[in-house]
Formats: sequence, structure tokens, C-alpha cells
Amino acid sequence: METQRRSSTEEDGADSERGLLHTWRGYSCSVTPERLPLPRPVLQVALGTRHGVLMVEGGQVYSFGDLPWKQSQVPEPDKPWLESALSGQRVVSVAAGSFHSGAVTEDGGVHMWGDNAWGQCGLSGLSSTVPNPTPVALLDCDRSSPPTQSLPVLELACGERHTLALSVQHEVWAWGSGSQLGLNTATATPVWKPQKVEHLAGRYVLQVVCGGSHSLALVRCLGPRDLHRPPVDKCRQCNQLLYTMTDKEDHVIISDGHYCPLGVELTEDEGHQARPPEAPAPTQGLKTSPSQPLLPSQTSTPIPSTPDRAAQTLTDSVQESESALLNGALMSDPSDPQAQSKGGVKTGSPYPDEQAVKDYLKRLADNAHAEQKAAATTGGLHTLLPSAAAGLTPGTTLNSLVASCASAVGERVASTYEALSLKKMMNLYSNRPGGVVGDTSTERVRLEDSIQAKKSSSTGDIREEEAEGLRRRLSLPGLLSQGRYAVHLFLTHNYLLLLSPRLLRKAGRGRMRAVALTPLGGPLPEAQDVFPTLQTEVWSWGQCEHGQLGHGDTLDRLQPLCIKSLNNKEVVRVAAGAHHSLALTAQSQVFSWGSNSCGQLGHMESPSTVPRLAKLSEGILVWDVSAGERHSVLLADGDCIQPIIYYSGQQVREGAQESPGKEGEEEEEQRAGGYTQQPVLLPFCMNLRYVSNVFAGGERCVALSDQNVMGFIASLHELASLERRFYCKLCNIKTQIIRPLLELECLSAAVGPVVLELLQSLAGRFSLLCHLTGQHAASLTANLRRRRDVKSLLVLDHASIFLDCYSEYCSVLGNFQVMGGFQSLTKPSLDFFGKSPELLQRLSECSEENPAMADLLVALFYLPTRHLHEYARLLLKLATCFEVSSGDYEKLQDSCSRFEALVVQLKRKRKDADYTVNFWKSFPGKMTDSLRKPNRRLICESSNKALTLQNAGRFSVNWFILFTDTLVHAQFSTHHVFPLATLWVEPIPEENTGLFGLKVITPEETLTLLASSAMEKAKWLRSINQAVDHALSGAGQDSASCGSGSGLKLEPPISRTASYTYYKDGRLKEAKYEGRWLAGRPNGRGVLKWPDGRNYTGSFKNGLEDGFGEFVAPNKTLNKNDDYQGHWKDGKMHGLGTYRYASGEVYEGSFQDSMRHGHGMLRSGSLNTSSPSVFIGHWLQDKKTGYGVFDDITKGEKYMGMWQDHQRQGTGVVVTQFGLYYEGTFKDNKMMGTGILLSEDDTTYEGDFSDDWTLNGKGVLTMANGDYLEGSFNGEWGSGLKVTGSYFKPHLFDSDKDKTRTVKLGRLCVCAEDKWQAVFEECWTQLGCSAQGQGENCKAWENIAVALTTSRKHIQDRPEILSRSHSRTLESLEVIPQHVGPVTMERYHAIRLYLIKACDTPLHPLGRLLETLVAVYRMTYVGVGANRRLLQQAVSEIKSYLNRIFNIVRFLFPDLPEEGGLIPEPTTSPLDKKEPGSTEAQLESPKPGRVVSSCGLLLPVLLPRLYPPLFTLYALDKEREDDLYWECVLRLNKQPDLALLAFLGIQQKFWPVSFTTSIAALGEKQQVLTSTKDACFASAVETLQQISTTFTPSDKLQVIQLTFEEITQEVMSLLKQDFLWSMDELFPVFLYVVLRARIRNLGSEVSLIEDLMDPCVQHGEHGIMFTTLKACYYQIQHEKIT
Repeated sequence: METQRRSSTEEDGADSERGLLHTWRGYSCSVTPERLPLPRPVLQVALGTRHGVLMVEGGQVYSFGDLPWKQSQVPEPDKPWLESALSGQRVVSVAAGSFHSGAVTEDGGVHMWGDNAWGQCGLSGLSSTVPNPTPVALLDCDRSSPPTQSLPVLELACGERHTLALSVQHEVWAWGSGSQLGLNTATATPVWKPQKVEHLAGRYVLQVVCGGSHSLALVRCLGPRDLHRPPVDKCRQCNQLLYTMTDKEDHVIISDGHYCPLGVELTEDEGHQARPPEAPAPTQGLKTSPSQPLLPSQTSTPIPSTPDRAAQTLTDSVQESESALLNGALMSDPSDPQAQSKGGVKTGSPYPDEQAVKDYLKRLADNAHAEQKAAATTGGLHTLLPSAAAGLTPGTTLNSLVASCASAVGERVASTYEALSLKKMMNLYSNRPGGVVGDTSTERVRLEDSIQAKKSSSTGDIREEEAEGLRRRLSLPGLLSQGRYAVHLFLTHNYLLLLSPRLLRKAGRGRMRAVALTPLGGPLPEAQDVFPTLQTEVWSWGQCEHGQLGHGDTLDRLQPLCIKSLNNKEVVRVAAGAHHSLALTAQSQVFSWGSNSCGQLGHMESPSTVPRLAKLSEGILVWDVSAGERHSVLLADGDCIQPIIYYSGQQVREGAQESPGKEGEEEEEQRAGGYTQQPVLLPFCMNLRYVSNVFAGGERCVALSDQNVMGFIASLHELASLERRFYCKLCNIKTQIIRPLLELECLSAAVGPVVLELLQSLAGRFSLLCHLTGQHAASLTANLRRRRDVKSLLVLDHASIFLDCYSEYCSVLGNFQVMGGFQSLTKPSLDFFGKSPELLQRLSECSEENPAMADLLVALFYLPTRHLHEYARLLLKLATCFEVSSGDYEKLQDSCSRFEALVVQLKRKRKDADYTVNFWKSFPGKMTDSLRKPNRRLICESSNKALTLQNAGRFSVNWFILFTDTLVHAQFSTHHVFPLATLWVEPIPEENTGLFGLKVITPEETLTLLASSAMEKAKWLRSINQAVDHALSGAGQDSASCGSGSGLKLEPPISRTASYTYYKDGRLKEAKYEGRWLAGRPNGRGVLKWPDGRNYTGSFKNGLEDGFGEFVAPNKTLNKNDDYQGHWKDGKMHGLGTYRYASGEVYEGSFQDSMRHGHGMLRSGSLNTSSPSVFIGHWLQDKKTGYGVFDDITKGEKYMGMWQDHQRQGTGVVVTQFGLYYEGTFKDNKMMGTGILLSEDDTTYEGDFSDDWTLNGKGVLTMANGDYLEGSFNGEWGSGLKVTGSYFKPHLFDSDKDKTRTVKLGRLCVCAEDKWQAVFEECWTQLGCSAQGQGENCKAWENIAVALTTSRKHIQDRPEILSRSHSRTLESLEVIPQHVGPVTMERYHAIRLYLIKACDTPLHPLGRLLETLVAVYRMTYVGVGANRRLLQQAVSEIKSYLNRIFNIVRFLFPDLPEEGGLIPEPTTSPLDKKEPGSTEAQLESPKPGRVVSSCGLLLPVLLPRLYPPLFTLYALDKEREDDLYWECVLRLNKQPDLALLAFLGIQQKFWPVSFTTSIAALGEKQQVLTSTKDACFASAVETLQQISTTFTPSDKLQVIQLTFEEITQEVMSLLKQDFLWSMDELFPVFLYVVLRARIRNLGSEVSLIEDLMDPCVQHGEHGIMFTTLKACYYQIQHEKIT
């Protein structure tokens, strides 16, 4: 309101028009309210018996009236007195009891003052009065917060002798005196300190009020929101279970009817002690606990005089006792000695004798029979219930009897109820009213009234009550839909759960089905705490002399108890007078109960112990209530917007003073008729303008009103009033129309399953809308009572909830209408509502004369949509009260626009539904059934020949119908449906044809349609395009009216995501595709599934699988799947992939045209299966052809050679696990022709073979010692050979002859260059070359970039593959290096780095190549392939790799010099590996430049990956030499340093006299002793040992060089001068270092360096050093130790 249009001068005037206070007493016509002048607007008033408290804007508090507790005399009692003790505090709420007051400050603090005799001010140390507001603290010991910190409070309520507070945790606290505290204390001792009402702990309390001696609480029903609160399952007082379950044969008893023995009332004796002196004595005896059965032998007090009262009381107590008894729980404290001693049982035995039990059970049954007769005569509802103690009076009881016999009695009682009562009740209700014999009129009224109290106003409420009842009692299945009346009756009492389903079934099935239509939650989870709840319960406790607790009796309650009859009444506010109570519901009804001595209840029932509806004229909607001592004031909506006030209760005489002495006279006057029969309208209320609150207390009434500032207040009132009326209207429709229709037995047969489901869905949506409206109405009403501003309007802050709710409702309603729902409902509605449906006509606000039933139903269900316009109108009206520039104006204007837009949209939706319904009426019936869908709306159709098919026959019928989701092409008897999501339309140019054509493309058909005119063509083109666009965006039915607002975007995207099932014959028949499309063809990512279980997931192009994808095909015979993951082209497997066969075989490699083609590896079986084997090599059209390696794990053989059509054909090598080696020719998978065979012991055969390992023909067999046989051989190797030939023993001294006999290996195997050609071909193909070196350099780089990005995209879907370093490598590779221009040293290093990174990732073609080469190399030379005969082949294979990779590198970097070429090196290059300070560097002449070689560039990348298998071969080959060498090393290393130096002939000047220790202090010298070992040249030894940790020859040579440098350094420090080595001096020293280094496989290291050394360094410095090392190795082998 701050921004409302006002000038500064108007400000005060405007303030004076808000919160005006008017006070009056009574209701006579002459009453005129007196206005109390105050400086500021009044926000809240609270009235006591003779005083009142006001809170004004700014939080100041005033008291007025009789204030006897003030120490100083109040000068003018009538004028408000400022409570200065509260100055400086901002008060937010006030409360007044009979003679005391309270206030709550902004921070939640409580202040009390006034009468404190009963502790009602919560201040113990003070006298009986508290003159000024004094703070009171609520201290919670249970919570974790420090006990000194007071709990903040939301509101207070004050009674005569007690006070209640509602904490911010929504828990109730109490102090003062009496049972009304709910603390289970009824003693005279006041409770001085605030205590928590434990019985309500764990519940969410919304409001508390205090009557004179009773209390009420409005509590939110437990729902999903309260799950975070700890469940309370036990009574905190008596520790008994609140919910009990007893299993009895075929029925389960679940009860929540727990009554705490400490929580009802006291025995007579205790009552006398507990009451204060002036309290009147009780008029009747009270029993200790309702849970104790009444045995006739225990009665001690006389029967009460009033039969009605007695019957009520007794019935209640029996109900309670039986429910407790059946629960098998002992509800009273067994340790109570008083209770036990009063029983007639001997103290020695805790159990009664058997006879007592039998007598009790017999009487129980007799009484049930007697009651059958009584029921017919009395007719009161309460007496209908089986009353075990009909002729008995309450008294004390036997706890022990209950304990020992609970189950026996329970079974008997349950069976008694079942046998007798159910039958009687059925009879009584089915024959009503004629069945009741001899009932007098008053009794009939009473009967009807009490039924009315239970039933409330409509069957709907009962149904809701049923649903809620079952919810509360942990619902038993099958009970709700049983007998129509019986269930109501039993539900209202606690007996429902005592009935077995069997008996209920016997009772017969009614013709109605129960349907719960109350939504459990709020509109949306996140908005739940903002919207007020309607699911509430009213709990009451305290004194009940006048029935003011509402439980149907006059028993006092010491602890809160739920008033069951108000459940599901949607109570939103409660009020309490001195001895009566009021409850206001969301449907603006008022329930009242308690004392009715002055007509204060608003009805004629006196007194009422159960809540009953106040009698008000129809259409009067009450929205605020307040109760005084003997009167009630109601604030209601009148005919106009201005509120009206009703008064109900005692008339106050003119000039009568409020004094206690006149009580008797007043009683007389009331008896004489000085009170209202029903609520009376106060005529003066129209003069008060816009009343926002009413208050009552003592004899006074107060109203707070506002003048209409700028029309703002009137608009707020109008909005709230409208919403309340609308909610009542919706509730009436729900309970009087929707629910009865849904409950009809014949409904499903009449409307069919589809319409029934839609109707249920519609009813659910209607119910949600109704519930939201109720919550909104409650919120608007609360806003009027409190703030009266726009800040708290839910319709502003949560507009989307309202819009969504209406939108969803209309969608479901449209669906129902389109499916012919209203036509289907006509017959059941006519049967139910009869031929004259006035009720329907009235509720649907239909003004037509004699409308059709279907039209009435349509009008009724579309009624809620009219309300949206009212929202828009009133929001606009509110907006005009604000400055245009203000934020409030913008907010209101914006919400108004949104509601107006929805109105337009919903009108369009309704129009679409109407259009579609009319279309279905004219459409041929057979097709309607298959085409009519709830969400489908008609857009346009060509029945007027506006659109025809090109080249159609003369007599053919082609009807095109465009729906929101499909285009239907209907012919004579058939029709075809084209889903819009996969439909493309484009205009055909009209240049010379003169035809107005449209081309419609679908996945399987292309149609050419001809329009009748250019206009028709444009219309259809636009309609189809818009419909397609809406279908794709998921807008669905909202799109039916095309061309309205969305005409800008004419064409839907040509590329889209959709699903489609193919229907035509062919490869894709019945397959379903989901994914991306482009112009009628799958394009992009998608999933294709066939009905037989095949499916493909991956990329598509032009309708075919293309790119990366996964294909799964079931193998029926093996009952497993074939699975392929890899690349596709034109619908076939093409490129790299992995195929896992159902048989267990796995192929990884290249495909072409869905066949294995190119390089690939096939694994068959696993190691533990019958035939495990691995083939890696070249494939041609699904067959092994070309070079390949086959590892037969079963036989322990490995074949490396040529293949053709799956067979070994051509040259090849076989090695076995037993060390046999064969090389030669193969034919038809066998060793045939010339070959060489070597065994492990070097026995060699060279000659002809005819089969595997079978010699056949001429040959030479050479023994290990050099002897040989020459001739014809026949037989299998290893199993006896037949030989015809000559045996030769070479001459011992003929060395030349010996040399000629050594067999040269490698001549009959595949040369290295011919191996793995397919692997290199693939790499060239990836670079875009048809053959090696044939292609463009720039194209190759483009292909590399594409390969990297596509692979990277593919990997991003599976991030677990990608490590962080891998991802960094990929990022660095995305930059294409400079690849043209002169190569300098700097560029050479850049190329080297690029190659290292490229080879690091398999996503790069070079990396992929390297990965494959490593795989094939390991495959060849690991396992059985680790055979020393293969060493030379392994080395030459590596050299071949280097050459071929180097060709690729030179293709990518064309300016790189060829093998052996030079790169000029700058003279001062920091990248030079030599240290400039070293001796060698100084000796060496300046280098001319860097020699480019494949070894230098590529070995560092390749060799580390191939090192393990290669080095193993070296170790096997050099095994004998290494063993000799190692034996010598071990022997010589036993010598101490000096002895070894001497033995090796090292000159003494090189012997160190001392050496520096690392253990002692730095630089300290230690003497070399004769026994010292491993101390001389230690650093050089350590350096040389690193040779085993390096891979490449260049790295190993580097280590040797560093070793030489270390030796030189040490010698120079010895000689203290520069020094030049001669080989004679150097060699022994180096030999010493080699011996001490103890390198195990030095021979292998030497051979490796020799074989793979860069040729350019062989004759340089490194070459000389290497020769020295090699010489040392041979020297050690042949060292003679003397």
C-alpha cells in the first residue's frame, strides 16, 4: 500500500480511514456502535469479561474498560490506556482472558499482566495481580538449545484461569490452572511455569483458543509434510500405544481410540480434593477411566435423572471401554493402589474368579437383547449402539479383570456386535423412516438431528469422512465399498474396525461405490507451505459441563482429544466463548456446540454436545467468527461486496452495566425471550463500510473496518468474496454431481472403459482445482483479517500454479469431450437426475430453456474456466489503485495479462474440441474407433475436394484429414496414418504446370497432392507446417487452431528427432527407429529395433547406418547374441570394429561390406575351452588371406606366415613350446615342399616335407656336434626316421668344411617388408591416400583433424575412457604443427615432440598404427614365440617398422631430409646433448649438424613398447655367453678393491688412497684398506648400472659416455691435473667398473645396441666407447683366473 496513489497531505487522512474500531453490545434495532478514537489504525482487538486490549499500527498496545489490577487509578476507564511498559517493543499480537491479558512481540517474546491468582500470567514470584506487562519465558528442556533461551511464540490465547501459547515450532504450551491446560493436572495447584502440551507434540498446530474453562486447537492433519517430524506412537503420560492392532480370526482390529487414563476425569473423591473452594461440586459420579468395564456388582452411585444425558454418557463410556478392552491394552495405571483397593477383589489374588467373568459376559449378552427393544421405542441415535451397561451406572472397576480377560471379552463382544447390532442397524436404516415404531415427533427430530450432526450437510461430506476415516485408521481393504448405510454409521463410531469383512459382505452390497475425491496434498510440493492447509482437525480438552468439547458427552478431558465429527470439514478457524465453541470451515459454514442457554450456538439444539451447523439463510457465507460470554458474532458476505454482521445470543438491556450481581435477573430475561432463536443480521453493519474482523468477549462486540481508499479495499473484499463463493459452488458440483455420477454401479457399462478412465481423471483434476480454490479463498480471507495488501496475494506470487492447474483441467476436459464423454454420460445422468434436471441447470448457470442433458453437462464442466476472467478483471482493478511506475502495478498488470492470455488459449482449446467432436459425428463409424484418440484434435480436412492426390483414378476417393499429430489419407474402406513428427512438406513450383502442388515426404512414401487453388495450397502448407512444428515441440493439442499467433515461424526444422515404425516390406519391415531425421530419412544418432530382437544404436546417414554404431543380433540356436561395435558405411559394417559372436569368438579389426576385410584379430574360445586359439593378420572378404600369425594354444604351436582362404599357403615359420623351429613352404594347410627344421639341441634338418613334421624326400640332417647325414628321409620327426643315405664325420682339423655346414635361417620365411602390409595400408587410407605416398599432404592433415574430433566426440559419451593426461594430449594435438618449410633444429625438435604425442593416443592415425604394431609384435614374439631362432626376424621387423613409419612421417612433413640427411645445427645450441665443460666436448671438433635417421627419430617412441619381447629374445639367444660371463663376474667380485685393481693390471697412480664417504661428515676422507670392497670408482659403477633401465641404443650409449666421464672426474681429482687417456690405461679401469657394476645380461645389452645402433654414430665417439664395453664383455668371458 505504500505505493498507492496518495499525496503527502492525504497520508494522514488515509491512515484515519484504516483500522477503525466500533464497539457495541446486544442486537436490538436501536443499537448503534460507538467508535473508539485512536491515533493510529487498530490491527487487532482482544476482549475479556470487562476489559479489552488493542494493538495499533506500529505495535503499540492499549487497554480499556475495567482494569482493577492497575496500581494507580485509571483516570478515564472508557478511554484506551497506553501500556507504556511495552514501549520500545513492537507487539505483533495480543490476547485477553476473563481478567488478564497477554502480548507477543516481534521477536516472539511473551508479556503477561492482570489477574494471576490461578497462575494464568505464568509469574510465580508475584502477588495475585500483575499490574504491568511482564516477560514470561518458555524454556524447553528437551531441545538441544540452551535452557536459558526462551522459545519464540507466534500467538497467545487466554481463558478464565489459563493461558495457551503457540510456539514457532507449532507446538502448544500452557500455564495456569484446571483440566483445560491439557497437562493431565487437575489439582488446585497452579502451573506457574509454561509447560509443553505433550499430547500434541509432533503435530503441526495452526491455532489455539481458550474458552472459560476449555481449550481448542486447530491442527494440520498428518501428511507427507510431517514425515520429518518424529512419529509419536506412544502416549507420553501413560506410555501406552496410541495405535493398536489386534488380530482376530478373519478380521483385524486397528484402533486409534486411545484415551489416557490420566487424561479424562477423576473419581468423585479426588474431584472434591482437586477443585478450588468456590467451584461447585459435580452433579454426578464419575468413573476413573473410560477403559474400565462397568461390572454390575461394582455400581455404587445412583442413576442420573435425565435419561437422555445418562444414555449419552453411558454410551460414550461403553464405547470407550469396549474399544479399549478390545485393543487388549490396559489403559489405566495398574499400579494405582486406590483403583485396586476399591474393587471387590481380594487383595491376595490379582485375578477375578471364573464365575465373575461368566456373569459379566452373560449380562453383556442380556443387555444387548434388552437394548434391541429399547431401540424401537427411544429412537435416539446413541441408544442404537449396543450399550452393555444400559441399565447400569458408572462406578469404580477392576483393573485386574480387564488385564486377565481382555482377549476373551474382546472376542465375545465382537461376536455380539456382529450377530445382533449389525442386523438391527441394517433393518433400521433400510426401513427408515417408517421402520421406527412409535417414535414421537421430538424424538424423530432428535434422531434426525443427531444423524445430521454425523452426516453434516451432504452425502459428499460423508464420503470424504469415510475416506479420511480409513486414512486415519491405516485403511483396511474392502471395507469402504461395502453396505451403503452401515459403513457410515460404523465409521462415525469406532465400530467399523470391529466388523469382519465376512459379515459386511453378508449385509449386502449397495448400489453405490465410494470414491474419495479429496486431494491429499497441496497444489505443488514447493508451494505447500505457502498455501494454507484445508486438511485440519479440531482437538479439544478441559471442562465439558455444557458439552463444549464436542465429543458427544459431558465428560471432562485432561488431555487433547480430536473431535472426530469435524474431520474432513476443512475447518480453517476456531473460536471459544465462556461455555461454547465455534468452528468456521473453508466452505464458509459455522459449526457450533456447547452451552446454548442464550441461543449463542445459532441453532435451537440445547445444549449440543456435538458440532452442528448454525442456521443461516442460504447463500450467507461466513468468513470470520468470534465468541463472547453468551453470544457469538459472525462476519459474512452479503449480496453486495460489503460484509455483513450476524449476532447470535443474549440481548443486552439498554444501560445495563456489566456486573456479576445481575446474573439471576439476566437468566430470567433470557428465559423470557431476550435472546436470538437463530443468528440475526445487525442493520447498522452497512454503515461501518468494509469490516475486516469481528471480536467478542464478555458482553461486548467489536468490529474493525476500513473506508474504501482509492477502491483498493473494495477490490480486495470483492476478490476474497468471489473466491469464497466460487469454492462453495465447486464443492457443490463435486458433492452433488460428480461424486454421485462416479458412484453409479451402471456407469462403467454405460460409458465404457476409455471414457470411464477419462471421467475419473477429469474428476481428479476438478478436485485438485477445487482444492486449490479453497486454499486460495482461505488465504485471501486471512489476508483481509490481517494485512490487507497485495504483497501476500498467492495469485500474484504463484500465478503459474493457478495457470497450470486450469490448463491441465481444460486439457483433460477437452479429451473427455472429444471422446464423446458427454454423450455417453447422458443416459446415466438422465437416470440419476431424472427428466427435470433443475439441480444441474442451477449449478451450471445455464439460462436456456429445456437444454439437452449433454449441453448441461458441458456447461457445468466448463464453468470453472469462466472464473479466470474474474481473476484478470480484479487484478486489473487492483492495479489501477497504484502508480503506473510502481513495482506492484507492474506485478498486477503482468499477472492480469497472463490470466487473460490463458482465457484466450482455453477458449481456443474449447473451440478445437467442439470442432473435433462435430467432425467425429459425421465421420464413418468404423474408422472413428481406430482414429479417435483423447489428445487428437482436428485442424482441417478435404471433404470439399480442396486437396486431391495427383494421378488418382476417376472413381477413387481420396480424403485428407489433418489432425494435431497425424495426417490421415482415407480411401473407400482403408485409411493410412502419417505421423506428423516424421512428415515433411514442400511446395512444388507452379512455373509452367499451372498446378498447385504440394510434395509430402514420409519415411516410406512420397505423395504429390494437388490443391484446388493457390489460396488452398497456402492454407494447407501453412497448416501442415504449423501442425508439424507443434507436434515436434510437444505442444500437442494446443496447436489445433493454426494461423492465430504463431504465423511467423512457417517452416518446421528439416532436421528433427522423432520415432517411427516401418510397415512396408524390406529390410526395415516392422522395425522401429528413434532418433534424428533429415528430410524423411534417418540422419544422425538413432536407435533401430526389429521385432526379432535385432537392434542398432549409432549414427545414420541418408537413412542408412553410417558412422560409429553398435549392432546386436540374437542367435536362436545358441540362445545368445552376436554383438558388433564399430564403424559403418552405407548400411554395412565398414572400417574398424569389434564383433563378438554368440559362439564366443571375438574379431577385432577391419570390415568392408559387412565382411572381415583388412587387418584383424580373431580369438576363438577362452583358455579353458576345447580349442582356444588366436589369429592376427590379413583378411580378404571374410577369409584369412595374406600374412598372419596363428597361435594354437591347445597344440602349443605358433605359425607366422602366408595364408589363403583360411589355409596356410606359401612360406612360413612354425615354433612349438618344445623348442622346435620350422621354416619353409606350406600348401593346403600343411608343411609341404622345402623346409628347415631345428630342434632345441641344434639338430637341424634341411630338405623336403610332405605333412606337418613329416620328412619325405631328400635332405641333410646335421647333428649338434657337426656330424651330418645326407640322403632320403621318411617318417615323422621325433618318432623314428627311415633314412637312406650317407653319414659324414667332418675332419677334425678341417675348419672350412665346418663353416659350410651351419644353416642360414631366414631364407624361407616371409621377409619383414611383406609383413603387416594391411596395417600400414589402413594408416595411409586414414590419411586419405590410395596407396603409400599417393595423396595430398594438406588432405592428410585434414583427415587427422577429423579423426581426432570425431573420436573425441565418441569418447565424450564415455568419459571413463579418457584420463586427464589423455585429454590434455588430445587438446595439444588439435593444433596442426607447421609442416611445410625448411627444417631447422628447432623445427626438428617440434616434429619429434609432435610424434611422441601423436603416438601416445590411439585416436591419432599414427597412434593407432603404433598400437596395432605393438599388438602384432607382442602377439608374434611372446609365449611360444619367445624362441631364440626368431631373434634376427624380430630385429629386422623392427627395422622394417622404422622405415615404413618414417615414410609416413616424411609424407606428413615433406621438408624433413631423407634417411641420413643433415640438419645444420647452430654452434651454440643449448639442445646439444654434450656438456660443453667435459673433456670429450673440448677434444671434439664442432659438429656439422644433426643427421636425420628413422632410428634417431622413431626408436624412442617405438622401442620402449616393444622392449620386453625383444629383450627376452636377446636373453635367450645370448644365454650361454651370459652364463659364462656371469660366472666370472661373481668369482672376481669376491675380491676386495685393491686385489682386483692389481689383478686387472691397473696402474697404481689410478688407485685411490682414500675416498670420500657419504656416511661421515661431508668431505671427510677414509683410508682405503686391503679389505675395502665396492668403494673405488663407486659413482662410475652406479652410473653404468643404469644401462639396464634404459630402452634405446642411444640412451644406453649415453649411459656409457657418462660412465667414462665419471671415471675421468675421479682420476683427475686423484692426479690434481688435466689428463688425457690412452686406451691401454683406460681399458683396465673400465673393465674394473664393468665387473663391479654386475650387469646380469650384459651380452644381450651389447647385442641390442649393436643391432639397433644409429649407423651415423658407429664411427664417432660413442662408437669407440661401445667397442670398449664390448671388448670388456669378451675379456670377462675369456678371463683366466689364476
